[in-house]
Amino acid sequence: MPIPLEITVHNMDSSPAVEAAVREKAEKLERFAEKIMGCQVRIDAPHKHHNKGKLYHVSVEIQVPGKHIVVSRDPGQNHAHEDLYVAIRDAFRAAGRQLQEHTRVRRGKVKHHETPPHGRIATVHASEDYGTITTADGREVYFHRNSLLNAKLEEIESGAEVRFDEEIGDKGPQASSVSLIGKHHLTS
Repeated sequence: MPIPLEITVHNMDSSPAVEAAVREKAEKLERFAEKIMGCQVRIDAPHKHHNKGKLYHVSVEIQVPGKHIVVSRDPGQNHAHEDLYVAIRDAFRAAGRQLQEHTRVRRGKVKHHETPPHGRIATVHASEDYGTITTADGREVYFHRNSLLNAKLEEIESGAEVRFDEEIGDKGPQASSVSLIGKHHLTS
C-alpha cells in the first residue's frame, strides 16, 4: 500500500523529477517499518540572494503507530547538500535508520549490554601483591596487583568503588581486571 505522502517546497518551484525522487525514497521506507501512516517531506531551497554555498535543507516526518519520527538536520557545512538529490538521499537515510531503531525497540530486539560486576575494595595487601573486593551481593573476590588497569595497588584505599571481570581461580573467585570508578578515579 502506498505511503500517504505530502511534499512541501519553499523558495523554489516543485518539479516532477524532485517529486519522483522523494516518492521513490518514501516507498523504500516500508522495508524498515510496517504500517507507516503518513510521511511529510519539506524541502527548503537556499534564498535566491545567496550566490555561493547554497545548501538545501530536507526534513522528513513519519507517523507510525506509537511514534512520530522527525529528521530535520541543519545542513551545516556539508557542501554535498548543494545538490538537492544528495540532501534528499541523506534525509531519507537518516529516517530509515530511525525507523529501523523504532522497529527493533517495538519488537523487543534491543541489545542489552551487561555491565561488569562492581564492588568496593575490602582489603589491600600491597606488600603481598593482592587485595580483595566485596561485591554488591556480599561475596569476597581476590585480585592480584597485575589485574589493576588504571591504578597502582599502593594507591588504592579500602572502600574505593571498582568494576571488574570475574573468573574462577585455583582458590575461588578472582578478578581478572579491575578498574577504579567514581569521582576519585585514580590514573597513573
